[in-house]
Amino acid sequence: MTHSENKVLADIEAQMERSDPQFSRGLDSGQPCSPREYRRGPGWLLLALSLVLVVAGFALPQGLLLATGLVLAGVAQEYLFDPARGHTWFRRLHTP
Repeated sequence: MTHSENKVLADIEAQMERSDPQFSRGLDSGQPCSPREYRRGPGWLLLALSLVLVVAGFALPQGLLLATGLVLAGVAQEYLFDPARGHTWFRRLHTP
C-alpha cells in the first residue's frame, strides 16, 4: 500500500477509536462487540423505569409520576425504535 492509503486507513481507525472505543478495542482483540448504534440496553432500562413510574402514578394518585413515566416512555421509544439511530433530529436542530 502506498503512504497515502496507509494515512487514510490510519485516519479511519483513529476516527473509529474516538467515536466508539469499545467497538474498536473489540476489533483489535478479534472479538468485536456490536457497534453503539445496535446497543439497546439503556433503552430497555428506560422503558422499564417508565413502566414503574406509570404504574406508581396510577396506584398513588400522583399526576407528576404518571407524566414523568409517559415522558420517559417517549424517550425510550425514540432510543429503541428509531431506525436512523444517529440522532439526526438533534443535528437538524443545530445546522444553519
